[in-house]
Amino acid sequence: MSHGSQTQHAIQFTGVGEIVHNDAKPIDPVGPHQMMLQVEACGICFSDTKLLKAFDSHPRKAAVVSGIDPDALAQIPGYKPGAAPTVPGHEPVGRIVEVGDQVTHFRVGDRVLVQADWKHLRTATSNGAFGYNFEGALQEFVVIDERCVVSPSGEEFLIHVTDGPSAAAVALIEPWATVEGSYAWRERNHVLAGGRMLVVSDGEVHGLDDLTRGNEPAEMVRLSSREVADADGEPFDDIIYFGHDAAVVEVLAPRLGTRAVLCVVLGGGRLERKVALDIGRVHYDFIRFCGTTGNDPAAGYAWIPETGELREGDRVAIIGAAGPMGQMHTMRAVTSEIPGITVAGTDLSDDRLAHLQAVVGPVAEARGVPLEIINSGSTQLQPGYTHLSCMVPVAALVSQAVDLAGEGAIVNAFAGIPAGTLGEFDLQGILERRIFMLGTSGSDVSDMRTVLDKIERGIIDTHISLDAVCGMAGFQDAIDAVINRTSGGKIMVYPSLPDLPLTRLVDMPDSLPHVAALLERGVWTKAAEEALLAPR
Repeated sequence: MSHGSQTQHAIQFTGVGEIVHNDAKPIDPVGPHQMMLQVEACGICFSDTKLLKAFDSHPRKAAVVSGIDPDALAQIPGYKPGAAPTVPGHEPVGRIVEVGDQVTHFRVGDRVLVQADWKHLRTATSNGAFGYNFEGALQEFVVIDERCVVSPSGEEFLIHVTDGPSAAAVALIEPWATVEGSYAWRERNHVLAGGRMLVVSDGEVHGLDDLTRGNEPAEMVRLSSREVADADGEPFDDIIYFGHDAAVVEVLAPRLGTRAVLCVVLGGGRLERKVALDIGRVHYDFIRFCGTTGNDPAAGYAWIPETGELREGDRVAIIGAAGPMGQMHTMRAVTSEIPGITVAGTDLSDDRLAHLQAVVGPVAEARGVPLEIINSGSTQLQPGYTHLSCMVPVAALVSQAVDLAGEGAIVNAFAGIPAGTLGEFDLQGILERRIFMLGTSGSDVSDMRTVLDKIERGIIDTHISLDAVCGMAGFQDAIDAVINRTSGGKIMVYPSLPDLPLTRLVDMPDSLPHVAALLERGVWTKAAEEALLAPR
């Protein structure tokens, strides 16, 4: 190996709220099926703070129970489930510097981007993940097993990248891909064939034959509204409620399984109050709500869109647009090439909004996309938006987005509100105006490839998201900035710089003038990165 050392600098999470900067962590040996990745850069994500807070109770810190031979799992030095200390960092780019003699898909010299969700490796309630139950990239070198990053179907979770983009540009692909994934996720507008369906009614029902034709559930349970609260059993994939009692909806919604749908058939009745719904599960468990003011449940499913993609003529509102993820949504909207859209970006900080205008405004103007920047603390938003995305993890703001939504609108609850968080939602208005509320978590390899292609074609510049850089010494301040939401954008860690403190781009003219001179209008560049990493 070229690194010539047996130890390295690494960040380790050792327990709930416990962070260690280990300056002598052993570098793991490379086994026959493994490869060593020298980390160029790794972004810090808000999800890292969730791991820090939950640690061994985090679903992705659990033991892998299927998808790989247990003997193979025991051979992986970076497999750290449960209470074992782990290295976080799931937004990296690096170069392969050593491979085992049985590695077949990768070779020394490959530059790769890591897709962190190894979905074929199942835990009890989630999946194996790089930077969670497998050590991540907040270390100088990380050993990765090919059996983890090539699924049985042949899907590769290491994506080859050219030497063209900067390390920061590539490492920022992962958060941009979660944005892409929220628009690309395919929704289900019919009963799940082979699933488990619950029908709740206190009288005669109609339309079930048409609803299930071609998509027969494996099991159909029928209950009255009085029986629901006492019913036991597994969650349901589809729940059809013929009625208009908000209390019954609130009892039914927790019975939804992952990726399940609750269809409310009002039959001419009205929900007389707002309904408490688990908005966190919309995001993390992909549960969905639909329905109809009439009598036909199929009409309720029919208006579910194929995806959450922007549509021609949409009035787009991005709530919290000036934050790191909001900037990505706003830039994606103005570069979408979808005809006739208008975009409104909202926030509460004039300084952050000014930065958003400076970064996205010229692009919107060049592409002829009307862009309105709104401080929602001083200017009241007006209803009628047809596509709204909420970047702020507050249930009340998602509920407000529903109130601002017009006919046929899509509301993207993008922010990661914890499952179990209830919000008061105007479900009557959702059904009357056919507002579809969605949420997604994570991204797929295809989403990352889409963003990589946009970078290479010059459609987007992921650098616009970067607010600060640091080495290992700056990690504590960096993650504190993420936790306290004091960062104006993403923070990039360069593991090869052990002593670099947290340094915002706006402060570089004083602290790193030779790097600041290579920024472009305050935005990070490959030249600036090369100057940062060059020996001095």
